[in-house]
Amino acid sequence: MQDPVTVCTGQTYDRASIESWVSIGNNTTCPVTRAPLSDFTLIPNHTLRRLIQEWCVANRSNGVERIPTPKQPADPTSVRALLSQASAITGTHVSVRSRAAALRRLRGFARDSDKNRVLIAAHNATEVLIRILFSETTSSELVSESLALLVMLPITEPNQCVSISSDPGRVEFLTRLLFDSSIDTRVNAAALIEIVSTGTKSADLKGMFSISNSESVFEGVLDLLRNPISSRRALKIGIKTLFALCLVKSTRHIAITAGAPEILIDRLAADFDRCDTERALATVELLCRSPEGCAAFGEHALTVPLLVKTILRVSDRSTEYAAGALLALCTAEERWREEAAAAGVVVQLLLMVQSECTERAKKKAQKLLKLLRDSWPDYNSFANSDDFGCSSQVVPF
Repeated sequence: MQDPVTVCTGQTYDRASIESWVSIGNNTTCPVTRAPLSDFTLIPNHTLRRLIQEWCVANRSNGVERIPTPKQPADPTSVRALLSQASAITGTHVSVRSRAAALRRLRGFARDSDKNRVLIAAHNATEVLIRILFSETTSSELVSESLALLVMLPITEPNQCVSISSDPGRVEFLTRLLFDSSIDTRVNAAALIEIVSTGTKSADLKGMFSISNSESVFEGVLDLLRNPISSRRALKIGIKTLFALCLVKSTRHIAITAGAPEILIDRLAADFDRCDTERALATVELLCRSPEGCAAFGEHALTVPLLVKTILRVSDRSTEYAAGALLALCTAEERWREEAAAAGVVVQLLLMVQSECTERAKKKAQKLLKLLRDSWPDYNSFANSDDFGCSSQVVPF
């Protein structure tokens, strides 16, 4: 046990275990006594927890680590009180400082656990936070605190996303926050733009972030990726938001004009993790669907070699997106076909068609091989080479 709690039958369980028991539908009986659980209040067993800690300390020489003191979950009464304090009208009795303090306390609860975040959201917190964020624009403290908490909570109501994306004033305000002096505020503004864009169903409303102050939106998001000292979170939020914005077909040319191709390739060559690499490559493929996108990516010296290198190296999705981008480039101009062939793409494609990657990826590989037919290696020398002598299954089709 790490966090012992006692239920109404007097039995003590680890908090995570009894909560798991209840979550799968066993909310009527005590696991040991089988007696009804008339009240599911979990009371911390401080005595047992102290004994556990003492045992851990006593056995430290045997490699036992002391269990950190667990943080107690938020209770509904405290959440309601803090939300009430945060949403109060600033005046004689309630100051901006006390309202911001309430938001910070709620954010602390939200950081502690998923359960706390669900509890806070269940008290209509997202609506309260949206109201604070867009009505208290003169208080940078309330703006930053409400925004930071809002992006931690699930926004499950489509109407809440629409209330932001359909309001030009709110879109403009979020755009300004992308250039705030605080990097945290900039990252959180981008995160909210991604959440709202993804949660909006209407294609017209999805494009609001790209249409209103379009260049500024893309410049603000791309700056998170361009900054050489960007944190891991800034990079992750930046690429998620850029991908969400580029799903709107009519505004992809704005991303290209703002410099997305160069930034994406530079970052892909440096420091994206697997998940971010997949999103970045998906964005590259989206932008390569237009002639101006192909031209911008093709002019970057690293684009073709990097895409070829990515195939079968990162993940099935990355392979599929890289092959799709290469297909667009090689279809557009012969010089990029020659560059891809020189980078060894044919061997990669031959391996792709017999690998376990997705069917869509294999179809893209087959189309690429047809485009590059003149660049196929001599099969006899290919099959007998040192690198692929054991790959007798790899044959042109």
